[in-house]
Amino acid sequence: MDCAMVTVSRRDFLLTTSAATLAFAARPGLAAGPRSAAPGSAPQGHKSRVLVASSAPDGILWYDWDAASGELAAAGVAATVPKVAWLAFSHGTDFVYSASELSSFQGKPTGEVASFRLVNGQLEPLTARNSAGVGTCHLAVDRTGQMLVAADYGGGSAASFRISEGRLSEAVWTEHYTLQGPNSERQQSAHAHFASFSPDNRFAYINDLGSDCIHIYRAGPATAGMDAAGTYNGARGSGPRTLHFHPNGHTAYCMNELVSTVDVLEWKESDGSLTLIKRINLLPDDYHGPTRGCDTVISKDGRFVYFANRDLNFLASFRADVKTGELTPMGRSSCGGKTPRNFVLDPSERWMLVANQDSNLVSVFAREPDSGKLAEEGKSVTALAPMRILFV
Repeated sequence: MDCAMVTVSRRDFLLTTSAATLAFAARPGLAAGPRSAAPGSAPQGHKSRVLVASSAPDGILWYDWDAASGELAAAGVAATVPKVAWLAFSHGTDFVYSASELSSFQGKPTGEVASFRLVNGQLEPLTARNSAGVGTCHLAVDRTGQMLVAADYGGGSAASFRISEGRLSEAVWTEHYTLQGPNSERQQSAHAHFASFSPDNRFAYINDLGSDCIHIYRAGPATAGMDAAGTYNGARGSGPRTLHFHPNGHTAYCMNELVSTVDVLEWKESDGSLTLIKRINLLPDDYHGPTRGCDTVISKDGRFVYFANRDLNFLASFRADVKTGELTPMGRSSCGGKTPRNFVLDPSERWMLVANQDSNLVSVFAREPDSGKLAEEGKSVTALAPMRILFV
């Protein structure tokens, strides 16, 4: 298919991001509150808890969340696990899984994959396993809760594990990738960065930032087996970082970290393959500075999609066609700090929370569910090196 480019103008970028960035720079520890309250009334039972993964020694932190006011408050350490890069929740079974970006674990040159049981608001450690290589940065649990796949950035590798009552087996399958891309600074070797499952749970995907591709596998949750099923090859030097599937069941978005573009992809149910429909540029045409695209958020109704950039520190908002997944740019706004590592909508989707890694902040922005618009100003709370936000 033809590949088209969509670019927001430089003027729109500068006008949108500069004002928001200055507003946050005035008070780096606590940003100003939203200009207006989010529309609509808060849902009943609006208070809940949030886990924040930290790359600091404590690892997993508790926060209290009030969806009525958008207030986030520190509530202590949930688990002392070092350098946690990602958390995943197995809904309906109350188990939490973590990936630790370590260079050594249990005497082996790997990262750590751990599991916990959520009991009475506490995390009870269950198992801790070696991944396939160093720098375990991401993991995903399949929809049956029987299988976990982990990606190792430093090791350029991936591993799968069986799950039984929240407990992880030793690695069932491992793969070490060997290809590399043309970027001599960031692609000197393979870098597995993200794991995901297809909408029908039959395929698993590993984004390889170092090799400019997404590895595709047939997944077997009952055994945690992984059989090679193909590859999606991105643009050379693009660095595919994340892959998110739209609720329409056939569109996916691949964030390319090294060039801040997004590949809009068509997913084929029969063989799990991915085909490029359109490539979207998140940067002005005349910008040639450093850039690192990061994460992606899709609203539950599929009408809005958001992307983050970790060098220019912005969130880019798009309106999505729910049938085709086609994206129309809405503008850019501040992320509230430096290096947005992860960002999420709260369950009410009236608030966007952003983990700003290098400014040690979690920033909260009001959101209008009908228009998808994010408030230009938000409020922030301290969180040491936040990497991932997880509502439980």
